[in-house]
Amino acid sequence: MGELTSLLRIKHTIIQAPMAGGAVTPELVAAVSTFGGLGSLASGYLEPENMREQIRQVNQLTSHPFQVNVFVPESIPEMTAEDLTFWKKRLPELPDAHGLPDEQALWDDFEQKMNILLEEQVPIVSFTFACPNEQTIRRFKQLGTLLIGTATTKEEALFLEEKGMDAIVLQGSEAGGHRGTFLPSKGDALQGLISLISEVKPLCHVPLIAAGGIVERKGVEAVLQLGADAVQIGTRFLASEESAAPDVYKQAILQAEGSETAITKLFSGKRARGIVNQWMEKERPHEEATLPYPVQHRWTTPMRKKAAAEGNLDQMALWAGQGVGRIQSILPVKDIMQELSKA
Repeated sequence: MGELTSLLRIKHTIIQAPMAGGAVTPELVAAVSTFGGLGSLASGYLEPENMREQIRQVNQLTSHPFQVNVFVPESIPEMTAEDLTFWKKRLPELPDAHGLPDEQALWDDFEQKMNILLEEQVPIVSFTFACPNEQTIRRFKQLGTLLIGTATTKEEALFLEEKGMDAIVLQGSEAGGHRGTFLPSKGDALQGLISLISEVKPLCHVPLIAAGGIVERKGVEAVLQLGADAVQIGTRFLASEESAAPDVYKQAILQAEGSETAITKLFSGKRARGIVNQWMEKERPHEEATLPYPVQHRWTTPMRKKAAAEGNLDQMALWAGQGVGRIQSILPVKDIMQELSKA
């Protein structure tokens, strides 16, 4: 534990999860970092210059370290006309020009973000959905940037360590939001956090960050006892005053039980855990027919944005982990950090 807090230059072993989609604000990130945890910006769906602006906003709000998380692009499988027509008929709202992303444009976006992170000298950068290439890793290492990867299996953790990640987030199946799985697996790669930590700890030599279903201090203490060096927490911070999640989303978190979450590909084409709503129930038979990520994500964006503007929970992506049933109040980040750290 001491090694990681020293590397990150933080006081407490609490990392706020980098949740893409707009809920994470510079104010939220700065509040976590100022208290002595590690705040995290999510660049996943930001334009590169918007990411730069948020980085500068956080730097104005705190002098403490924070991280920026980046999605590593993946190959987009081919789709048939029938695949596209199927969802055109089922979605209540469709994007302009059918929202088909260009793979090269995704890589150009990634490279622009890498350049900005280097220019802004962000001290800690984390990656989800894959491991960056050797050239990217080398550029950051030359600047002294601390790199964090995301793993959902032992094989992924060992791969990330071999490639040069300085720490690894172990994402248990309990975690809310998108799965970070990126290597093929014989099974479903939905390993629980306790099992995952126990399996990886004896084999990895870099610090491990536990993520999945942790919302209070006793959960923090449990995974630290198992051998994790820090914890990454998302859902609890969604229900904070500094979070930009819509009020109806926050209320849904307060009202949900842990048994009311499920893994789905329906909103984005990539597996993610959220609170079950009408859209998930209605379209459940078509889980395996979803378009690949990020195509399905682009196609459902108009529906999700309209639903959020109208306060319609039935068609929003309500990402939340299995610890959601233990969240009873919306609090300022300072109070949440105080409880999590018992400071």
